[in-house]
Amino acid sequence: MTERLIPHWSDELQEAFLKAPMAFQHRVGASGLVEDEALTALLDRYPAELMDINVWDYDAQAQSTLRTGRRGGADGAAVLEAVKGGRLWVNLRQADTVYPELGRQVHAAFAELRDMIPGFKPAKVYGQLILSSPRNKTPYHADPAGVVLFHMRGRKRLWIYPEDEAHAPQEHMEAVTMRLKTEDLPYRREMDAAATVYDLEPGMAACWPVHAPHRVDNLGEFNVSFSADYQTWPSRVKCGAHIASGVIRRWGWPAPDLRRTPIAAQAGLWAASVAMKKAGLVENRISKFERTFELGRDNPEGKMTAN
Repeated sequence: MTERLIPHWSDELQEAFLKAPMAFQHRVGASGLVEDEALTALLDRYPAELMDINVWDYDAQAQSTLRTGRRGGADGAAVLEAVKGGRLWVNLRQADTVYPELGRQVHAAFAELRDMIPGFKPAKVYGQLILSSPRNKTPYHADPAGVVLFHMRGRKRLWIYPEDEAHAPQEHMEAVTMRLKTEDLPYRREMDAAATVYDLEPGMAACWPVHAPHRVDNLGEFNVSFSADYQTWPSRVKCGAHIASGVIRRWGWPAPDLRRTPIAAQAGLWAASVAMKKAGLVENRISKFERTFELGRDNPEGKMTAN
């Protein structure tokens, strides 16, 4: 009998899924797929256009500034060494496709979730493998899609916040779903009082309601996680409603309060967003984000060399 990738489930987890922050055990990547040798080989062949190499700088008020770069001539071993020695966050996009051995396990884990959770029918599952430095801090942000985070190496502290106007203002979420800006949201330290906090060890997974903000501090170790994004019909409608509302707001018209808008009306906004995108009214500015440093063999500690 094949060993389950999600070995333990409970009525409490089933009740909390998509409604509240939660953590559970998993075995994704446990068969050596994220050890150094495998990661080096993967990085050697990873398409440069699908690799984001980022670093965040923080001021005294914990406000972040993003810098993003390119790998340059660094081979897989050099990239891995730089991540281990610096404060980098490397995002390998479309990893479920480029790294099919790991992708098959992620999709198999989602098949188990579908079997265990009535009504959970993700139409699309995709994701990215995240390699991050021992000192990395990922800022306060919200993802446009639903997320299940499969943590596989290292230790990290995850804060998850309520998905309400105080913590995820609608106007900012509109900009995030329209891809007018990065996923970062306004953050104040006092928000932490409302957060659910998990210290993630290898073999732990976490998930949260769609659009719930969160942030991460690595706890002094090199970290590897797979961030599995998914879309269900309700999450797709929610994102489309934000896009349509954002366009309406930018036209100078009153935007609807989506937290008070019935699902049928949100579905109408989603349909409008499809037409808006086809008409070219939604501009993806993230794809034009300037890369300001190059990672090379001469900076294995993760230090940045400005162009």
